[in-house]
This record gives sequence, C-alpha cells and structure tokens, in this order.
Amino acid sequence: MHQSERAVFDLRRGLPVLIRAADGDRVAYPVERGSALLDALEPAEDAALALVLRRPRLAALGLPADDDARLPARLRGPIARDRLAAWATGDGRPADDAFGPLEPAGSADRAALALMRRARLIPAAITGPVTPELEALAERGPLLRVEATEAADCADQAADRVRRVSEAPVPLADAPDSRFVLFREADGLREHIAVVIGQPESWPDPVPVRLHSACLTGDLFGSLRCDCGEQLRNAVATIARLGGGVLLYLDQEGRGIGLANKLRAYTLQDAGHDTVDADGLLGFHHDERRFASAASMLESVGVKRCRLLTNNPSKIEALTAHGIEVHAREAVYGRLTEQNRRYLSAKAERSGHLLDDVLDAES
Repeated sequence: MHQSERAVFDLRRGLPVLIRAADGDRVAYPVERGSALLDALEPAEDAALALVLRRPRLAALGLPADDDARLPARLRGPIARDRLAAWATGDGRPADDAFGPLEPAGSADRAALALMRRARLIPAAITGPVTPELEALAERGPLLRVEATEAADCADQAADRVRRVSEAPVPLADAPDSRFVLFREADGLREHIAVVIGQPESWPDPVPVRLHSACLTGDLFGSLRCDCGEQLRNAVATIARLGGGVLLYLDQEGRGIGLANKLRAYTLQDAGHDTVDADGLLGFHHDERRFASAASMLESVGVKRCRLLTNNPSKIEALTAHGIEVHAREAVYGRLTEQNRRYLSAKAERSGHLLDDVLDAES
C-alpha cells in the first residue's frame, strides 16, 4: 500500500501520478488543482485527454451510465482545463462539443477515482496517455508510479484497518467518568475516537453504543443546518444515563466526503438541491461511509453486543455484517429547525432514516 499512500498525498499537493494498468497506463490529475506539469499531458491527437467521472455525477449531468465512465475531451490548454474542472463540479451540463462519446472507464481511470476519494478531493480526474515527457519525469523520480490494482483497493483497505494508539481520561459535562481511546487508520490519514463512558465491568447488556460521524459545523459551531451537535450531546447523556457504554466519534465528515466537499454540497443545496442530489452532483453516492473500522474499535474496547443509538438502519446492517450483534435500537434526535427541516426530510424520504417522530411532532 506504500505507493498508493504516497499517491494520495501527491494528489492533494496538486501533483499528477502515473497509474500502471494491464489495459493501458494513464497519468491522472485532480480536476480541482492546476499545474504546469499537466502541460506534458497535451497530445497531438484529439480525445486523448479525458474527464473521468463517477456514476452519480454522470447521472446528474443527464448521462446515465452503468458504472464510472470516461469523457474524451476535445479541448486543450489551460483555459480548457479550468473548464474541465468546472464541469466536474458545477450544476450544469457541458456543451455538446466539449467531449466525445462516453467510454467505459479503464482500470487506471477507476484507480484514479479511488485515489481521489481517499484524498477527499472531488471524485473526478483528468487522465491522459503517458507521453515521453512524463515517462522521462517518472524515470527521474518526481512522478510517482502506482499499480492500478493497488490504487483501486487503497480507499477500502486503509479505511477498514485501524490501530489503537493512545488513551486518557477526559471528563465530559454529561459523562464525567469518560475515557478517550484514539485509533488511527492504516495509512495514517484519519483518526477516530472511542469515548468510553463509565466502567466496562458495570456496563449494561447490551451495551449502549452510538456511531457519530464528525460534523465540524454542527458539533463545534452549532450550525442550524443539521442536528448533529445536539445528537452528539444527547447521545453522550443518554449513554451515561443508561449506565455507560461507548460513543465512536468517526472522522467521516459529510457522510464520508470530507469537509471541503461538504461545503461544496452546501453551496449546491443553497441553489435548490437537497442533500442527496447535491452529493450526487459532486460525484458521491448518498453515503460514502464505511463501518468496518467502527466494528474493530468496538471489539477493541470490549463490545460485541450493543443497543445502538441511531435513526439510520444502514448502521445496524453495517455493524451486523461486521460481527457486532445489534440487540436493540434507540432513537436519538436533535431539534427540528427552520434551517434543518429540508435536510432531515431528505434523509427520511430518500435515505430511509427513521425520523417520523421528530418530523411529525413539528408538522
């Protein structure tokens, strides 16, 4: 995984990477960055550069596809690349003469998208053939080379493996007898915290558990666009009241798309899209989170059977699939506000969250 981990950091810095694949090598570049190195991608023939997009983004553009796909680009030069980036993230369909016919994504293209997702960049890539200039760069060292099979697996494998790193008592206002246990993912990019409330030997059976995805805007700043901060504090208080248990604070901002993309999605929501469609316009599925690491964290702190505090049936399914018995479910709500009503309604109607009680109470 070492080369893939390096590739993630290079892409975040705005550097291209060379992806080796049995069906053709490609150089991949994040659409949200600009660099003079990309000039070496300029080929002589048309349609050698391509914009690679995920299926949700293609559907949002009115280009239905069964899988991720490649749009050969007919425009070249710095201005064209800026337009490519805009078309990968904007709210409109590009001009008909901008691209050639839709093509299936190759192995290198799919690997590029996996790397972008792991890097929490816009999940879209500009890819092109390996020119002699780029090959020379790669031989001298600056251009990283990575195998497509390794890159395609990097996001899933790294996110699923965590290591227990450190811990300390951290008294909380609603749960003074609390301990924070920090876990780090395999590639070191993300860290998660298990908040152990009360003494494990005194926990009820099943153990009260909450999986809480980080929300900087709601948890820390009290944003009215969501109910996350109140859910977090209510969950801590509920676990303490029930006799103790565990709250996992997971680095999965914006249902796994990261803070930068979450703010982009907010802008699209302000333009009239709901939370699901906004994520789709950026190229994300309605929920990009994974919970294998959560199951590993629970096992590490001694939980194999839980009473899950959630409104999301998908979390029950995920923990069950990874060997944690979910014996019961308990709802955990925040306040319904004028600003978060549309967001919560979309979660209920389109993502299956169990929010009838809170939505009906204010109707």
